[in-house]
Amino acid sequence: MRRLPPLNALRVFEVAARMGSYAAAATELALTHGAVSRQISLLERWMGRRLFVRSGRRMIPTPVGRAFAAEVSRAFDRVTAAAEACGRPGAPHILRVSAPTSFAMRWLIPHLVTFHADHPDMEVVVTTVSTVHEELRGGFDVAIRRGSAKRNAWPQYSASHVLDDVDTLIMSPALFAQRPIRDPRDVADHILLASETRPGDWTDWLDVAGLSHLVGHRRQVFDHFFVTFQAIVDSVGIGIGPLPLLSAEVAAGRIITPLPNITVPRTGYVALVPCNADKTFPLRTFIDWLVALDKPRGL
Repeated sequence: MRRLPPLNALRVFEVAARMGSYAAAATELALTHGAVSRQISLLERWMGRRLFVRSGRRMIPTPVGRAFAAEVSRAFDRVTAAAEACGRPGAPHILRVSAPTSFAMRWLIPHLVTFHADHPDMEVVVTTVSTVHEELRGGFDVAIRRGSAKRNAWPQYSASHVLDDVDTLIMSPALFAQRPIRDPRDVADHILLASETRPGDWTDWLDVAGLSHLVGHRRQVFDHFFVTFQAIVDSVGIGIGPLPLLSAEVAAGRIITPLPNITVPRTGYVALVPCNADKTFPLRTFIDWLVALDKPRGL
């Protein structure tokens, strides 16, 4: 018989090492922090080696722990692949996708209807992060982040370009009817709506529009863009919005782009898959679909 380490402890250890935190592992596994600590202590006693050490208020993997976690993760990937290959027919393949909130709401989730229609045996579970620069941690199969897909831009990940991004002025049709904006100078007649998660939007757009003197113009700031967007739809003021993320809203007539020729190019979005992840057929299928999504270019 094989003398295997305690398997449940291995599972907890792999998640804690992958996510870099006992607390994050406890959240993913629906356990208490103490339960995670006990399982890792059990594994350390079995191995006779320290796998984690304290750094400030966090427990982080030791060099031995990182090396062992990489091997355990690969072993789990092989078990997963074998289970998928030999599993019961019709069992859904679950893909976990981490994405910024606005990207998920305005682009990914609306398109998932077509993906599920074409691939009814695959289930995509979307979790959101508050900013596009959120730290990459475990718990996902694919992460969407703002950045470049150039080689070495993401050393531990395989990156695929998903979507370009460009900012432009947006407002509601109702507000345009009351106080139209046909010239950049007309912006001065409106309240500028901004988001804490997109702090440089107005500064950059006003600079491109030749209106830098309006940087201090009256503003109303919200904590997140999707709140700002609702205020724009409700005619509270005008804002800067990302296209093509909002192309469906423009097509539906909820917002308009009064000065479409004044734009600010932004870094686009990439899909990131850990280099050591097993590239299963469902994962490859989803990445190919994501990259091939029809991307409207017009403003």
